[in-house]
Amino acid sequence: MKRTWTIIGVADVASSFKWYQSLFGQAATTPGHAYFGQIVDSDGTVLLCLHEWGAHEHPSLTSPDDGTPGNGLILFFRVDDFDMALSRARALVTRLEEEPRVNPNTETMEFSLRDPDGYYVMISALSAAASTE
Repeated sequence: MKRTWTIIGVADVASSFKWYQSLFGQAATTPGHAYFGQIVDSDGTVLLCLHEWGAHEHPSLTSPDDGTPGNGLILFFRVDDFDMALSRARALVTRLEEEPRVNPNTETMEFSLRDPDGYYVMISALSAAASTE
């Protein structure tokens, strides 16, 4: 089996860590380091890695000034608790980027929002049976 570890540059690892845990309805924990943290699912799957801008010499993570965070990237998550994720998302942001709708390609409900660093986050129901609030 192979897994992808998506790593994004963030201004404040602890703050972004808390934001994503809230979005996913996870128990609050702290990142492993001040400069790096992994959002991990209950089965141990790494969902997302958060890396402080400029903490190391990774060429694409030196500074958000070298490009627009999230340009050309969609953080797309399939969730099994769509309605609850929607409620949690509404508590985290003042407005959604896209209100809940059925994606005609996947035939599942989805919505989108921006994270604290401006990344575009798409939340999609794991199955077509999900409803909206």
